[in-house]
Amino acid sequence: MENEKCDMVQPNGVKEKKLEVVDGYTIKYHANGKTIWSKGKMVGDHPDGYWEWYRADGTIKRSGYFEKGEPVGEWITYDSKGEKYKTTQRK
Repeated sequence: MENEKCDMVQPNGVKEKKLEVVDGYTIKYHANGKTIWSKGKMVGDHPDGYWEWYRADGTIKRSGYFEKGEPVGEWITYDSKGEKYKTTQRK
């Protein structure tokens, strides 16, 4: 799936986000196709390790860790300026 791009429409009419894999990181883009929506590594069909999500303007929105597809450890939510707003611990 190296450097794969897709822009699929699901049976329910929902458009999939543009996707590419670069150096092992899965990167999804906002509907504009230019700004990153999320970035992290996949192991099989599950997110694993550190992930980040971004707003359409490019500021970070949330970050956290997955272990075999399950959220674990510290998760941070950021305000509209990209400053740390809230921290949550997941088990």
